[in-house]
Amino acid sequence: MDTADLYRRFAEREAHGHSARYEELAVRVAADEKLVALIEQLPEPKRQPNLLLAAVRHLDGPLQDPEEFTAWVVASWDRVRTTMLGRRTQTNEAGRCATLLPLLASLPQPLALIEVGASAGLCLYPDRYRYRYDDGAAFGPADSPVTLACRTSGPVPLPERLPEVVWRAGIDLNPLDVRDADDVRWLESLVWPEQTDRADRLRSAVRIARAEPPHLVRGDLNETVGDLVSQVPEGATPVVFHSAVLFYLPPEAREAFTETMRGLPARWISNEATSVLPSVASRLPRPAPQDRAVFALALDERPLAFTGPHGQSLDWF
Repeated sequence: MDTADLYRRFAEREAHGHSARYEELAVRVAADEKLVALIEQLPEPKRQPNLLLAAVRHLDGPLQDPEEFTAWVVASWDRVRTTMLGRRTQTNEAGRCATLLPLLASLPQPLALIEVGASAGLCLYPDRYRYRYDDGAAFGPADSPVTLACRTSGPVPLPERLPEVVWRAGIDLNPLDVRDADDVRWLESLVWPEQTDRADRLRSAVRIARAEPPHLVRGDLNETVGDLVSQVPEGATPVVFHSAVLFYLPPEAREAFTETMRGLPARWISNEATSVLPSVASRLPRPAPQDRAVFALALDERPLAFTGPHGQSLDWF
């Protein structure tokens, strides 16, 4: 789709019901021919609405009035463009651990976790967070500053105990450092304005990660994941997982990654938009809901649930 349609679709399908401010801004961008023309000068992967909006937040641009927003972006385009080219949409949502937890707890323990597209690695700490499913009692480390809430439906195999993680590592083209103030500020810029609970959760998760910074490797997932699997300590179950990552790859790279994973001695947990992995999409037992965005959670290409993109819901098949 063209850039204007991309922003209109973002407003209708993603921002609507979640961020009235971003919905208004995206609609205004789509209607501004001068701004659309500037965005279209960027490489296609850099035209994403989330990236533009986060860049403006990162630069302390105006977000309240749509006309003021577009005028400021046009006038400040050199700075906005530089930020968009130098940064990526690396949303690091610890809340997704709530949808991964039932799978992680069901695998042979202990675990060695390898996250593909790890950003700052906040999803590498599922054993350091507390969890509350529906109206049940919270469980997990009593002193954790993070409690992840998740709505469920279907026969979710809720765990009786947290997974035991003995090794954790991540891969990213541009790893972010939880000890770097500017990297953390970029992560905060990626959280939508109204979602103050997500911003608070991000800051608390960063505090956990700073106490034991993750081992993150800069590299391409297809070239690097095998090296990390080979480093897993003896006796641990290697688990490669990712959420909202493969969407940003071209189809041929996704196919290559699928073949790579099929050849590795590791369990593979994918949590991606329903159409991203054809081998998962073809096995879905029912269509994805049309009224909201969902991911398909799968273990070794076998789909098990629909999940909320930020870990807010888990609909088990």
